Amino acid sequence: MIEIKVPTVGESISEVTLLKWTKKDGEWVERDEVIAELESEKATFEVNAEKAGVLTTVGKEGDTLNIGDVLARIDETATKPEGAAAPSAAPTAEAVKPVVNEAPVTAVPNEVKATPVASAIIADKKVDTKAITPSGVGGKIMKQDVLEAISNPGKKAFVAGAELFSRNVRQEKMSALRRTISRRLVESKNTTAMLTTFNEVDMTRIMETRKTFKDKFKESHGVNLGFMSFFAKACAIALGEWPSVNAYIDGDQILYHDYADISIAVSTPRGLTVPVIRNVESLSMAEIEKAVLVLAGKARDSKLTAEELQGGTFTITNGGVFGSLMSTPIINIPQSAILGMHKIQERPMAVNGQVVIRPMMYIALSYDHRIIDGRESVSFLVRVKELLENPELLLMGKDPVKALLEL
Repeated sequence: MIEIKVPTVGESISEVTLLKWTKKDGEWVERDEVIAELESEKATFEVNAEKAGVLTTVGKEGDTLNIGDVLARIDETATKPEGAAAPSAAPTAEAVKPVVNEAPVTAVPNEVKATPVASAIIADKKVDTKAITPSGVGGKIMKQDVLEAISNPGKKAFVAGAELFSRNVRQEKMSALRRTISRRLVESKNTTAMLTTFNEVDMTRIMETRKTFKDKFKESHGVNLGFMSFFAKACAIALGEWPSVNAYIDGDQILYHDYADISIAVSTPRGLTVPVIRNVESLSMAEIEKAVLVLAGKARDSKLTAEELQGGTFTITNGGVFGSLMSTPIINIPQSAILGMHKIQERPMAVNGQVVIRPMMYIALSYDHRIIDGRESVSFLVRVKELLENPELLLMGKDPVKALLEL
């Protein structure tokens, strides 16, 4: 019997949270097979079986474990069970017959999980599935859930299986990641002289560029042309021109960075993570989009490493994907500034004396006034606005004609 212990995952980290078991107690595991996922205050990581054998789990999902604690045991002397039976032969065409339902279920969206009886009632009574609180395993809608929604129109319990007029209070332990987020946000508010300045961007040119080149871009580079690459590139250029926005305070010293490592805030079911894209100033638009795609995917799958979450010099957060029209983002310490993107919304604008409808976005820059003065913060944001409203400037940072004339 060998013991699998919680590994050391980084300096200053003394405990982790057991997120889930990927193999069950008493189940056979192969060597190097993933048996569990753990979460530290910085990242999520997997634990592999050191030997093949029968697994005995020790901790429970949600437990807080110290580094070095026994996580599981493996009996490597156990006999491997016989493999599962081979899959049965595919049914013949004669045996495959269409199933005819007594009531149509086409009204139930494909992504909605419901029992056949519940689906039939939903289709027959034209019940809005959003008004139904599912009580089945995995969020499946049961017959009784539909009947309750019909008998109580416009009324919905907060939690699946709960009764109307419930007064229940649930208690849930904060995860290591949520505790870290909480601590860092409070620390940021308490240790920085934070101020926010606003501006707005006419997104017409960027939207036209994306519409014109999105198919060719996808064909050439294998990724979609999104908004983040435009914003990241614009910020990288502006950071080079206003270095204090890209700097840290370290005691009585100011650390200036001659590169742009931009953190991209990504919301996940377990909380906000901020993976870093390195040297954005040296990347092409396609390379930025690929980096965003990879990091966002890792964040959602809880596969980010500690290295991918550390060392950013500036942060971009996009509340617009959730519908936010305006916000004051909190600085991601030890950084000195963070840019907030928001929802694109058509608004009437005065252009050359005429009122026209334009797709507009409010942008916000929260900054540490200890190191960044008002002139620098406003000038930085105005420069970002200029670059976004004139995408051709992203190529060299200035108007091509002015560059030609050396102006």
